[in-house]
Parts: sequence; C-alpha cells; structure tokens
Amino acid sequence: MSTQTDLSMQINPQRAKQLIENLTSVTQAIQNTNKQNRNIRLIAVSKLKPATDILALHSPPTSHIHFGENYQQELQEKSLLLPRSIRWHFIGALQTNKCRPLAEQIPNLWCVESVDTTKKADQLEKGRSLLCEREKEYEHVLLKVFVQVNTSGEAEKSGCEPGEETLALCRHVREKLPHLELQGLMTIGAIARSKEVQSAGRENDDFVKLKEVRDEVQKELGGETLELSMGMSEDYESAVRCGSDEVRVGSTIFGARPPKKEAKVLEERQNGERKGEGGG
Repeated sequence: MSTQTDLSMQINPQRAKQLIENLTSVTQAIQNTNKQNRNIRLIAVSKLKPATDILALHSPPTSHIHFGENYQQELQEKSLLLPRSIRWHFIGALQTNKCRPLAEQIPNLWCVESVDTTKKADQLEKGRSLLCEREKEYEHVLLKVFVQVNTSGEAEKSGCEPGEETLALCRHVREKLPHLELQGLMTIGAIARSKEVQSAGRENDDFVKLKEVRDEVQKELGGETLELSMGMSEDYESAVRCGSDEVRVGSTIFGARPPKKEAKVLEERQNGERKGEGGG
C-alpha cells in the first residue's frame, strides 16, 4: 500500500473499542441462544462502512474473518485494501452481468449467498474458472454458494420459489458447476413477521419453511448436509433457535448506516484525525 493509503487505514482506537464490544455482545447472545452448542458462523455485514471498521475487527483480539457486503463495487474496493485472510460473503441482490466479474476479480470471495437463477450460477462458474486459471493457488478452492429461497412470498424479494424451482437450481449447481460448492439455502424473512413472532415467543414461519425446503432438497440430492443461512440484526437470535448455521448481522455491530451516496470506503482525514466517527 502507498503511504497515503496506510494513513487512511489507521484504526481509531475509540471506534475499534466500540466495534469489539458490539461484536462480543452479538457473539455472546448467539452462544446463549445456541443450546445445542452448534458451530454458527457470524457474518459481520459491513456494507456502507469504511474499510477501517473491518480492519479493526479483523485484527487481534477479535480476528474476525467473515464479512458481508451488498454492493459489488464496494466489495471490490475493500478487497483491494484489506488482507486476503478475510473471507468475503456477497449477500446483496445479484445482477447476472455482474456475476462473472464478481467471481473472477476477488480471490478471497468465500461465498455468494444470493444465487437464485441458473444463469447467475453459470456466470459465477465462468468467473471462478477464469480466476483459477490466473491464480493457481485458488485452483482447488471452490466458491461456496447459497441458493436464495423466497420463503415469505413477497413479490419485491428475490429468491427461488420453495419446491421444484429451488431443487432444480441446487441440483444444477451441484452436478454441473465444478468450481462452485453448494453450501446451503438462504432466506431473508419478512421483518414484520420477525418482530411479531419475537414478541409472541413463537418460531418464525420463514425460518421453519426454509428448514422444510432444506430437508426436502437434502432428501432428493443426498450428499452432505446443507446449511441454513437465516437471521439478521432484528431476528438472529430467533434464527439460531430455529437451527440456523449462519447469521448475517450488520447494524447491531457497526451502527446505523449512512446514505449510500455519503458512504466512503476510505474516510477522509484532516490533521491526521478522522472527520467523523461514522457508525454511531
């Protein structure tokens, strides 16, 4: 990195302390809810937050490795600034024409969580194949994918319909795309439903549905157990109780996000200090 970049990537100790406390609190809440002592992956969703926030959590003492981003350009910029030891998750809405460059340009892209068509999966395959040709160290490292399922039936949400559509895409990934690994199924539950069931102490219908769909897919395809990715800041504890293997938590760790047009990958500095704490 250049000297200018090094200066821009200095971690603010007060901000780091708050982030570590927030991450620790979420981790503890997961442990308290995880009665079966399962391995649960926590993705720190860092979209619209500066690279220094990620570096603060990736550095000791937390040394967190799984971070999620929603926008390809932002992820691309951050991946060039930050260590390759980070395992990036792309969790945003996928555009078919962006899939190939996404998989080709970010070697430490660990997982794409929002695959919902065969065309998108095929383009991810092409991109990963090109990456493996260019960077031989990744030749045998598969790109993990989750198939997104629209369990809530909301028209504005992406995702496969539960049932045959989901099964067909899962089969396509597993049988025809050698550079991809089917990791499991993902859903974004209806927020209103999540709040309702939490206050009533009931299970979230979206999470229950995803478990049912996962079990059906596993029965049809056989092979290793597929994971469940469900639960965000508003409902991750409920998701853990329902058997989620992975939760995606952003604002509870990083604080409120700025408007997209105001977000900066590298924060401006003035007299060696940050102009704002950015994250609340």
